[in-house]
Amino acid sequence: MIRLKHIYKSYPLGDTAVDVLQDVSLHIRPREFVSILGPSGSGKSTLMNIIGCLDVPDSGDYLLDGEYVDDCTEDQLSEIRGKKIGFIFQQFNLLPELTAFENVEMPLLYHHLTAAQRRERVEATLAQVGLSDRMDHRPSQLSGGQQQRVAIARVLAMEPSIILADEPTGNLDSASGKEIMDIIQGLWQAGNTIVLITHDTQVADQAQRKIYVRDGKVSGKEPAL
Repeated sequence: MIRLKHIYKSYPLGDTAVDVLQDVSLHIRPREFVSILGPSGSGKSTLMNIIGCLDVPDSGDYLLDGEYVDDCTEDQLSEIRGKKIGFIFQQFNLLPELTAFENVEMPLLYHHLTAAQRRERVEATLAQVGLSDRMDHRPSQLSGGQQQRVAIARVLAMEPSIILADEPTGNLDSASGKEIMDIIQGLWQAGNTIVLITHDTQVADQAQRKIYVRDGKVSGKEPAL
């Protein structure tokens, strides 16, 4: 499913470059639930961006479903994201002027679906996250937890095989956070591959496996402080 081999990534800083990822190799299997932990500045967000085809490494190989993607063009990366990868962010990224239904439907407008097919898929995914009675509500009329559930429904409507969740409970109270993690657990049990970025060890403990990132390097064991 996801295989990174000797990945390096740096960013320019003035006249020099900062090494963000150094010789990163990892393998995430189909239908696995993995959490990636690390302090701020550790490189975990850059790692997620590369896994999610939002960025490319300076060197090394990235194979997704057995195909090399590190040399893909921007258009090719966009196509991969649209077909295979769904993103859940800490910020819900909902359009405030649209209803929950319209927010979920928006990305489907770029696919070859009829209006009836779109409606069926949107209604099904909003029901899946428990929001059938909130379809006509705008984000300002929804709680934080409900907004995140709309964002999750928007991902589900695209039917990705991989879901990348970047601090999905970071803006939520503990009760809403538990609801979101219960949904993510359900998505994993339904057969999705889940990669969860978090600094919260209690959230990370819900994954099958934890990957630790520190100073641009990864490990399967928590690094010593």
